Amino acid sequence: MPLIPEEPQIHESAQGPRVPAAGRTAPTPRPVPGPRSAASPRPGHPGPGPARPTPPAQRSHAAAAKPQPSRPENRSGPQVQVIPAPADGALDAAGEAVDLLLDTGRAPGDVLVLTTGGQHPWAAHELSFGETAYWAQHDARDDVFYADAAALGRASSRPVVVVALNGGPDDAAAHTLPAAMQKAGALLIVCGDPQRISAVLGIGV
Repeated sequence: MPLIPEEPQIHESAQGPRVPAAGRTAPTPRPVPGPRSAASPRPGHPGPGPARPTPPAQRSHAAAAKPQPSRPENRSGPQVQVIPAPADGALDAAGEAVDLLLDTGRAPGDVLVLTTGGQHPWAAHELSFGETAYWAQHDARDDVFYADAAALGRASSRPVVVVALNGGPDDAAAHTLPAAMQKAGALLIVCGDPQRISAVLGIGV
């Protein structure tokens, strides 16, 4: 019985693309999804709502000017550094000093910041939850602690004390700086009027 030769296999490349039969429409190609972003969440899954308010940051990211050291007369005491600043700029100067301390390796729990005028925003925020919770954070020594200079007697000593002379009574520097020096184990940084600081601490600025 003679063999029937097989029909030759004709590829599309030889005949061109296939044409749909009459009366049938070609299927509409499905769009290829692109990468999703936070602005285009997955269907059925709403995007995140507004960000929850956070307490005031303890650290700003402004460039910090390096404090200028001054030698205290008492060589056995902490080193004293003075950062010249007006009363309305002392808080910012103190924040920059803290940034520099942390950026150079100082542990956050080593730093105590005191203000003679208005409270630091972090302290005001934490005190809104009650003094017990506020001072518990001081005792834990896990982070930089901010306090009003009037509460200095309750604060424990730390290796570094930063004082912002940001207002308050006329004698605020005279009352605060000697006590702050006693609390500072290694370094006292004072942000304010250099002449007032020099007059109180008896150092050359």
